[in-house]
Amino acid sequence: MAEAGEKTSSEAVPSEGFEFYAPERFTPEQMKERLASLENVLAGRRSVRHFSPNPVPMDVLESAIRIASSAPSGAHKQPWTFCIVTDPKLKASIREAAEREELISYTSRMSERWLADIKFTGTDHVKPFIEEAPALIIVFKRLYELDDQPAPTKAPNYYVPESVGIATGFLLVALQQAGLAALTHTPSPMNFLGKLLGRPENERAFLNIPVGWPASDAEVPIIRRKSMAEVMVKYPGSEEE
Repeated sequence: MAEAGEKTSSEAVPSEGFEFYAPERFTPEQMKERLASLENVLAGRRSVRHFSPNPVPMDVLESAIRIASSAPSGAHKQPWTFCIVTDPKLKASIREAAEREELISYTSRMSERWLADIKFTGTDHVKPFIEEAPALIIVFKRLYELDDQPAPTKAPNYYVPESVGIATGFLLVALQQAGLAALTHTPSPMNFLGKLLGRPENERAFLNIPVGWPASDAEVPIIRRKSMAEVMVKYPGSEEE
């Protein structure tokens, strides 16, 4: 029973600019089941470099990007742009420019230790997956916003790399949930992507993600993921010990 003068939950009004947030709550058993299901999906995620040419439905890619855009961001600025590239000529141009930069990286920019660390992947400066994958999702970070009122000014964005990185993680989860393979490709420098796609001056390329189904003969290196003991440290309270 509500006390005299106290509003009930049905009568309560949120503060100005806010709304009540009451997501569904699950039992411990339900939480474990839901997480186990998601873990089972993500445990199969691998970086794929050999793709089937079969096209991916555009609405599936759009749904994945919509999920990515639900990520948190500094001051809710949402400082990202996701570009979907399926045009074969544009993909060929991107591959040509990427391989030009990658050749320099593999022959002069990357240290011997770096090259040794990635040797197990079997990768080099030749990137056929850029053309073979039916779609590329090129992620751009928006360093600032262009505000034309009353005069052109640069409106700041905050925690841009962190925000875009989280959104990209959401995107990879969504693609995996859809049964698609993806690769996080980071040619460096990536300025050529903004030029080829005609992106505005406030955007910088963050990541190139080839997307599709694995080729029938796709191979991935045998890897081991770190154990929980290697990635997690717990600080329990006395009641949890």
